[in-house]
Amino acid sequence: VNASTNKVAQKLRMTSSGFTLIELMVTIAVLAIIVSIAAPSISTQLANQRVKSTTSTIANALKEAKVESIIRRQNVIVIFDATTQTIALGAVKPSDNSVTEFARYTLNESNTVTQRITPRTVTSVVLQPNKLIAGGAEVIYSICDDNSDNETPRQVRISSIANIDILESGRC
Repeated sequence: VNASTNKVAQKLRMTSSGFTLIELMVTIAVLAIIVSIAAPSISTQLANQRVKSTTSTIANALKEAKVESIIRRQNVIVIFDATTQTIALGAVKPSDNSVTEFARYTLNESNTVTQRITPRTVTSVVLQPNKLIAGGAEVIYSICDDNSDNETPRQVRISSIANIDILESGRC
């Protein structure tokens, strides 16, 4: 009785040991389909995250400039350089209008940032200790991602009374 039980168990072990080639190929094909569906969504999410990160950096730089102008009791200039994708903050000395840089922010290279100041007669963003922008200017920074077609552009707006808003609008 004992000998026949061992032969049946051994026969079952040999027939069900592992996967067949067809089972492996089907599994790999299903995984490939799932990855091909998910890949565009992941790249869009990464692009949106880069835009959000740059937006936060710009908003934080403007908030720091606003606070520093109040603390230092002097004008603080915000210098945006589109070629190097940087924002520099500097204190303006009232005696000779010279600028002493105290902070610099580097923006994500995969993003395109544009600055629009209105009225056009104002050429730089200067925050005053009285919580106003010099010349009554309003500034809008538009942020877009270079590596994505399907994106959500964002804008950072600082009003003439130095209110800073983040908007999901604009065009790239």
